[in-house]
Amino acid sequence: MRIWYREGVTFMVLTMRSKLIILYMLTVAVPIVSIVYILPHYYDGLFTRQTMLLSKGSLASLTSNIEMYLDDLERLTITPYLNDDVMIGLKLKASPHYPEASDYSKYMAERAIRYMLPMQLRNTRQNILGTIILPMDGSVYQINAMDRSPLVPDFPYSQQDWYAKAFEKDGSVAYISSHPQNYLDMDASKQVFSVARLLKDPDSGRPLGVIMTDVANVVLANIIRENSFNTTTIVAMFDEDHKLLYTNHPLKPELISQFFAGKTTVSGDGDSYRAVMKTMPKSGWSMVVLFSDQEFQSQLKWIYRMGALFAAGGILVTMFLNISLTNWIVKPFRKMVHVMKKVQRGDLDQRLTIHGKDEIAQLGMTLNTMISQLQELIDREFRAVLGQRNAEYRALQSQIQPHFLYNTLNGFVGLNRSGQHRLLEKCILSLSSMLRYTLEHGDMTTLREEMNFLEQYCELQRLRFQDRLTVDIGYDSDMGEIRLPKLLLQPLVENAIIHGIEPQSGAGKVEIMARRVRSESLEADRILIRILDNGVGFKSDDALQGVGLHNVRERLALFSKEAQLHMHSAIGVGSEIEIRIPIKDVSSSEYCDRG
Repeated sequence: MRIWYREGVTFMVLTMRSKLIILYMLTVAVPIVSIVYILPHYYDGLFTRQTMLLSKGSLASLTSNIEMYLDDLERLTITPYLNDDVMIGLKLKASPHYPEASDYSKYMAERAIRYMLPMQLRNTRQNILGTIILPMDGSVYQINAMDRSPLVPDFPYSQQDWYAKAFEKDGSVAYISSHPQNYLDMDASKQVFSVARLLKDPDSGRPLGVIMTDVANVVLANIIRENSFNTTTIVAMFDEDHKLLYTNHPLKPELISQFFAGKTTVSGDGDSYRAVMKTMPKSGWSMVVLFSDQEFQSQLKWIYRMGALFAAGGILVTMFLNISLTNWIVKPFRKMVHVMKKVQRGDLDQRLTIHGKDEIAQLGMTLNTMISQLQELIDREFRAVLGQRNAEYRALQSQIQPHFLYNTLNGFVGLNRSGQHRLLEKCILSLSSMLRYTLEHGDMTTLREEMNFLEQYCELQRLRFQDRLTVDIGYDSDMGEIRLPKLLLQPLVENAIIHGIEPQSGAGKVEIMARRVRSESLEADRILIRILDNGVGFKSDDALQGVGLHNVRERLALFSKEAQLHMHSAIGVGSEIEIRIPIKDVSSSEYCDRG
């Protein structure tokens, strides 16, 4: 376990070994707690869930078989649509002009419905008791009836619930719950379930009649018996109105109300039951299976015996896994982390010793390859880019020195023409000292040396301007050793003197100061260098055209990407130039080594 601190927040990071120890503790503690408190209840619930899952599978198979049977019945109800003669006959009977139709047309309509349709409705399903068709003219046709019972004369079909339900479905199939076959003239009407459909004209949508196929309820019992359930299991089937269609055991109303209220555990008859229910989407009928809790309790004795074996085996297995995983996983990864930390500190010669050919060994080989490629990339790319940057930096710096000499020598020419030979000689000696500074040092210098150079340069300018020029230079004593590019400030001071002080008639002053600007974060501290003059001033656009100022900007950008240079000037007031450089750049080893 390791603790990290970041931005005032404490983070706790678990190592892999700590995670394996926690895993070991959990895998040991869980079996023990399971034996004492959880295991019997857990296996009771597990056995219940598995039984329920198997029951749901059996229930899904059972309902699928019933739906397949209902689908076959549904297909029987669309048979009239497949025979043009039958449809013509039904259309004729539904027409208001049927009484005026010819005898031949009536005969053909009667023949199609009474003789041709039964041939198509030869059912392949057993236990289909028969089919009746009720055209809109009030006639009734009984087709393929198994018991050949005659129809009840003048039976009010249109007043039956199943007839109204067929019309309500408006051409879709209507599943009719258990009802008596009371339209047949028999001693005792049978209880059947049916599939009905309103036949409609495909062209006009007019009702042509109702077709209904009856099936004995015993079909449901036969289908349910094909699925294996325990003898104590209660299987029941209900229609969409929760009316009982079939049950293999007597079922009291209080049990029915409980599982239709959404309860998965119901009580009654001195026992409790686990309820599984599935609703068939097409018909809306529901199949319910109730399992007795007494069967579940009989399994708990076996669970107690298995609990002891499970606890003993869990302890042995987890101890073995903990030792194996620690030696096989943790040690190689610790070596990898050790190598990567050394690479992070810059030691690219580190390599991992590989043992074996498993995934961890492949990861180690990949790490070695990555380090080698990284080392090659640094050698080939980074050093080349760094060399190019240094070359550009020196090229910019080299432009400053001729520009400085050009302006200084022009001043010497002016002194010579004015006849100030002694002053010219003194200026030449000062220039020679300044040239030694520019030639004897590298690209970088310290703030102290740069300020000393500016004092010599300003002294040279004071010899020329005499009482017209005053220079004030100052910086904090603890800033003397910070590193800067050589001749970074001289072009700015030269611009202040040549373009600010020289054009004006009166005396002028140039101030050069440097100080450290503090901030809340030490790394965000900046070095502020300010150059002010009270000369004639200039427009900011004009100042940007100078070669010296352009080179200062370029060199400053190469030296530090976060450095800033700001200029403020007003005509007749003077100019101010500010340079802000992050403290981390002026003290970094990369730039210190340039000198």
